Amino acid sequence: MAWNAKTLFGAGNDFSGGIDRRSFLRTAGALGIAAPLGALTLGSFAARATPAAATGELKKIKFAVNATAICLAPVYVAQQQGIFQKYGLDVELVNFGGSTEALLEAIASGKADGGVGMALRWLKALEQGFDVKITAGSHGGCTRLVALKSTGIEKLSDLKGKTIGISDLASPGKNFFSILLQKEGLDPVADVEWRQYPGELLQLAADKGEIQAIADGDPKAYFWLEDPKYVQVASNLDHGFENRVCCIVGLRGGLVRDDRPTATALTRALLEAQDWTVAKPEDAAKAFLPNAPKDKSIQDLVGVLKSQTHNHNPVGGDLKTEIALYAQELRDVQVFKRSTDPKEFADRVYADVLSA
Repeated sequence: MAWNAKTLFGAGNDFSGGIDRRSFLRTAGALGIAAPLGALTLGSFAARATPAAATGELKKIKFAVNATAICLAPVYVAQQQGIFQKYGLDVELVNFGGSTEALLEAIASGKADGGVGMALRWLKALEQGFDVKITAGSHGGCTRLVALKSTGIEKLSDLKGKTIGISDLASPGKNFFSILLQKEGLDPVADVEWRQYPGELLQLAADKGEIQAIADGDPKAYFWLEDPKYVQVASNLDHGFENRVCCIVGLRGGLVRDDRPTATALTRALLEAQDWTVAKPEDAAKAFLPNAPKDKSIQDLVGVLKSQTHNHNPVGGDLKTEIALYAQELRDVQVFKRSTDPKEFADRVYADVLSA
C-alpha cells in the first residue's frame, strides 16, 4: 500500500489542528507580532529590518547542539545575529558531542530545554516514550550514501550482497537507507550487511575493501565526494524524499506544557534563523567555521549549506504528515513496533506552539 498524506490523514483533511508558516506570517502581521525573518527576506533580503533587542529580562535557556553538524549552523546564526535576544531569550549552547542520541537524552532529562536533531535518530526514542515534543522541522538533506567508483556501485539495486559501513547500528544513515532499500525491493536486513566502524575509520575500511559503500552525514560525506574516486549512490534528498524534513526541533516536554510562551519564542527564533541562513548562507558558514574541519573555507561550508534544504521547515499538519510517513516507513523496516499507529504517533509527539 502506498502511504501518503491522504492515506494517513484522510482525503480532504485541511490539517486544522496546526498552522503552516505562511498562515502564521499573515496572522503575525495582522496582530503586529514580530514576524520571522523569512517574511521579509524571501525574494528580498534588503527588506530585512535589523532585529530589535527584546526589552526586559531575558529568559535563560539551555539549547543542546552537536557542534560537528554543519546543518545546525542556523542555531549559531540565531545566537550571533541577536535573533534569540530579539525573542526575549538568553540562550546558552551546550555541546553534546557527536551523538544526537545524547542530545535527545539531555532534553528529555531536563539538562537542556531544547535542541535540533535528526528525525531518524529521535523518532524511535520518542516511540519509546522520551518526554520531548517536536515543534518544527529544521531542514532537509545532510545524509548520503557513497561508494568507491571501483566497486561498480552506481544505484541502490547494485548494493545487493554488499557491505555498507555505518558509524553505529542505530544511525540515521542506516535507518534512512534501509527505508530506501526496502522501497527499491531489497530486504535491508537480508540483502545487505551493515558493518559498524568509528566515523574516522569509514574511509579506511572502504579503501581496504572491507565495505563497499558508506552511509554517513555532512559535512564529512559531502567533502568525500570532492575525491573523484567516490560516487554518490543516494541521499535523503532523492528517491521521493526531495521535500522531506531531515532534522527537527525538539523541546523539553515540561517547557511546552508549563511555559508555552518560551516554547513559542524559541521555535520562532529558530525558524527565523533558518530563513537568515537561506538568505545569507555566508553568515551561517562564518558562524559554524570554528567547528568546521580546519582545512575548510567559508565558501566550502557555503557549498554544504546550499546542498541542504534550509528553506524546508514544516510545522503544523505538514510536519505531522512527514512524521507519520517516517513512522510508517520505520515500521516497514522493522525499526518501529508493528503495533505503532503512524498517525497516532505523529499526533502524540508533535506540539503546536505557533497557532493562537
